[in-house]
Amino acid sequence: MRIRMLGVTLCLLLAAGAHANTTTLAQAPSWSPATSREQGDLRISRAGSQPSARGPADFFTGSVRVDMLFSATAPSRMSGGNVTFEPGARSAWHTHPVGQVLVVTAGMGWVQREGGPVEEMRPGDVIWIPPGLKHWHGATATTGVTHLALTEAVNGQPVIWLEQVSDEQYRR
Repeated sequence: MRIRMLGVTLCLLLAAGAHANTTTLAQAPSWSPATSREQGDLRISRAGSQPSARGPADFFTGSVRVDMLFSATAPSRMSGGNVTFEPGARSAWHTHPVGQVLVVTAGMGWVQREGGPVEEMRPGDVIWIPPGLKHWHGATATTGVTHLALTEAVNGQPVIWLEQVSDEQYRR
């Protein structure tokens, strides 16, 4: 059920072109003022309104671009980003306190949980990473990959970064 809800959220975000510049829309006239105050206003985040960021070298190896799509808005703890890894680029080992969903949108990449095999990920694949699972993900050695990353935070922390993935671990 939780993954289905995340999928619905993702579809709605994609349909809206979710990015950072937010527009607030008026509530439908049939709603009472009390209902409107309780539920808040609908917001649309406009594509291209936030600059792209380079993945920090402390957390990534190689060329990585992060385009934040949305930040968590209370009471939700979920944020989302579009992450592009050039060939050979990858994240450091890390965990997520509430887990993470990756939706591959282009290219081909790899994902690995600690102690497990390196797994391929391709467009249309949805990867669920359970809470606390040590893992990494990124491009293959010869092909870039782009994925949406949906992550929830605990006490404002969506990720716990660990050591870099060594070249030896990456080549397995």
